[in-house]
Amino acid sequence: MTEVASKGAASAAPGEPVPAPARRSRITPEREAELYEAVLDLLREVGYDALTMDAVAARTRSSKATLYRQWGGKAELVAKAVRHNKPGRAGEVDTGSLRGDLHALTLASDDCEMEQNSALMRGLAMAVHSNPDLLRAFRDHLIEPETAEFRRVLQRAIDRGEVRADNPAIHYVMHMMIGGFAARTMIDEQPPTQSFLLSYIDAVVLPALGVPTA
Repeated sequence: MTEVASKGAASAAPGEPVPAPARRSRITPEREAELYEAVLDLLREVGYDALTMDAVAARTRSSKATLYRQWGGKAELVAKAVRHNKPGRAGEVDTGSLRGDLHALTLASDDCEMEQNSALMRGLAMAVHSNPDLLRAFRDHLIEPETAEFRRVLQRAIDRGEVRADNPAIHYVMHMMIGGFAARTMIDEQPPTQSFLLSYIDAVVLPALGVPTA
């Protein structure tokens, strides 16, 4: 008999059942969202390299053991926090046209959110290239799911006859969208905005796919 079981048996009265070990409590969706928001705040404040599980535990009043049990490590927690911060899933948006879908996805975030996310992603981009665990977590929880969602949007456009199935630009829509978002700050020294991205979609993405914008 183990020491724990012996203590449990000793504390129970003769003839009474030994109490079962307490079950681990499951994190509620509300608590999970609160944790993710705290992680993103810390990322904006100190960056990925300086972020620690101890800091997350202190900020969220959680135990470090709970964080590791739930997420396994910092890379997994950060990737899931970024994914949770995304405004809905692209594949669920269906306005009846590809232009409408891409515009709706752009308008799901306001200019303030875009500016915050742009700064966050710039910082994480450097960390991703120097941290294999973070790169793997990003591929699993952000890049591959988002790519699959965009494929659904594009497949609907193909099924409607808006885009030819053999159009080579289909394979580069994610690259174009991310490129426009990231290049805005690098080239123009301005944060991405709804107005800029809507114009970019109409001037670059849709023409590449052979979709009229008028």
